[in-house]
Amino acid sequence: MAQSEQNTGFLTPQRAVKSGRMKEALVEKKLLVTPGEELGDASEVKAGKGAYLAPHRNTVYASLNGLASFVPPPLDSPDQRHTVEVSGHKAYGAVPEPGSVVIARVTKVMARTASADIMCVGPKSVREKFTGIIRQQDVRATEIDKVDMHSSFRPALTYLLAKLSLGDARAYYLSTAKNELGVVSAESTAGATMVPVSWTEMQCPLTGQTEQRKVAKVGS
Repeated sequence: MAQSEQNTGFLTPQRAVKSGRMKEALVEKKLLVTPGEELGDASEVKAGKGAYLAPHRNTVYASLNGLASFVPPPLDSPDQRHTVEVSGHKAYGAVPEPGSVVIARVTKVMARTASADIMCVGPKSVREKFTGIIRQQDVRATEIDKVDMHSSFRPALTYLLAKLSLGDARAYYLSTAKNELGVVSAESTAGATMVPVSWTEMQCPLTGQTEQRKVAKVGS
């Protein structure tokens, strides 16, 4: 990283802070960042495109590789915080935002959570790697204490529709707690693409066996 900074004149956030050049970086708009990198305290900056706020930490983080630009507020604005945006060679893909409905591929299922890679935000594919976490309380809206994560999701080529909210620096939170959200495509243990038969089951067309899932009611 030091070599790239010497060649380009770009600053990393850490070096900008340590060298006291943050104000210079704000003006020059040459701040190299990577996903999950801290961009500033929420009392000083607002999250724009390519950045997100982790409210429980009151901190703004980058969600893309690229350059952070700090946009000053209008002079007559009551909120005088800069807005930080991240753009770069991969920044033209879709970026997850709070409230977005995403398509995600389940990668791991545990007793209280499931992990998923976000593939699309709305109809647009992502170009960066974004990770989502589905917590037990976010699987469905009723009888939350009875949710079985292993009956709701399985990692074998399982794709789901979920609503996104802010998580932490490592992952977004995903929710399937609506009828239209949940598994939209899944592979059976026999290797076939299953067909939904109810809100809680999908059927293998090869064997006729049913498997439990939290199924999305698509087209309702």
